[in-house]
Amino acid sequence: MRLLFVCLGNICRSPTAEGVMRRLVEQAGVQDEIELDSAGTGAWHVGSAPDRRACAAALAHGVVLEGSARQVRIEDFHDFDLVLAMDSSNLRELGGLARGERGCSRVRRLREFDPVSVEAGDLDVPDPYYGAKGGFEEVFGIVRAACVGLLADIRIGELQ
Repeated sequence: MRLLFVCLGNICRSPTAEGVMRRLVEQAGVQDEIELDSAGTGAWHVGSAPDRRACAAALAHGVVLEGSARQVRIEDFHDFDLVLAMDSSNLRELGGLARGERGCSRVRRLREFDPVSVEAGDLDVPDPYYGAKGGFEEVFGIVRAACVGLLADIRIGELQ
């Protein structure tokens, strides 16, 4: 299973999701079965490391964020089994980039895998970049809940 997490600039939300999922996958002992990456719909931060505030929030929970920002490529829709958008804006952008039904069927919002978020009808991961101080911590919790649900779905075969 290959998963791509996508936000706007690939320095806050998507690297957080990638890092959280990497930690969960390692804890479950399935790192040989699940490949992870992240990207952004925009090119503003290409080559940049994850935002220091996102790194600090993740590290407080024992999660290390690594890598450098990249932009989504058309081939990502063929290379990844699931492309996970952080919000409805990212979802629209990805839908416009995906070619054909097969590509579009691979695009979902990350919070679709958190039953609490689904029940509340709140499927967007808020962008903490320009927000209040606690935003990165809030995003970490939101992303973790969704990643736990995503891993559970993968492990019971709902996404195979």
